[in-house]
Amino acid sequence: FFSSRRRHTRYIGDWSSDVCSSDLGGNPSQLRELSAELGPDLLDLHSDPDHNRSVFTLAGEDPARILAKSATAMFDIREHHGVHPRVGIVDVVPFVALDGSTCEDAIAARDRFAHFAANELGIPCFLYGPERTLPFIRKHAFVDLLPDLGPSSPHPRSGAICVGARPILIAYNVWLKDQTVETAKHIAKTIRTNERRTLGLQVGEHAQVSMNLIDYEVTGPLEAYDAVAELAPVDHAELVGLVPARALARIPRDRWTQLDLSGEKTIEWRLAERNRRASGVND
Repeated sequence: FFSSRRRHTRYIGDWSSDVCSSDLGGNPSQLRELSAELGPDLLDLHSDPDHNRSVFTLAGEDPARILAKSATAMFDIREHHGVHPRVGIVDVVPFVALDGSTCEDAIAARDRFAHFAANELGIPCFLYGPERTLPFIRKHAFVDLLPDLGPSSPHPRSGAICVGARPILIAYNVWLKDQTVETAKHIAKTIRTNERRTLGLQVGEHAQVSMNLIDYEVTGPLEAYDAVAELAPVDHAELVGLVPARALARIPRDRWTQLDLSGEKTIEWRLAERNRRASGVND
């Protein structure tokens, strides 16, 4: 996530976003190198070697630019292999309005980043948000949909970037126990709704139902987990990135461990911890 909090001094609104970067799932030394560049503005990092994908949760617009510039210089999309859909090395950069800012603020941040990526990095950018959804771009990019900014064809090394402005969503995976990918795909199709986007994937030796929970007040991690568990045995659950505190508050505490949740995995806790570190406060 990006939050527009500028360091720990003057806050001029809040937005957040995950930078989902392909080719960053299985190389610890490269991940450490990129993480070091981001410093305390890196709120969370989730990596998966089978997806070959990492989700960087960041505070501020500048870290997103730093990460995009470094990752696109470091990796080549032509050498990428992974089970998750992607259009580029820096695949998705969505900005999300948090308390203290508006959807218009997030759209403005989105547009600034897209202009930076198109003009300074030469990477085509597809915009999503009020105009269209991310799944629409996944389906139509470079088929019957041209980029909104930048070159009309993919960058030879970096591909393209989907740059968005959207409400908070929760990325959530449920791993099945002793089930096939066909079962995972069937479950994904069965439980798919407007509020719950789903994919059935083969991840290493296991089948996984991968979900984006678009409206966590309607369908949060608890409802998503239980929907899958009604149809097949579950091995474990996996939160990707962070959750808003309001989503955690809806879930009984005795389910948190099962659902891979905790107070320390909320956006609010990580932002507060970042600000404490930036202020030099240890307690």
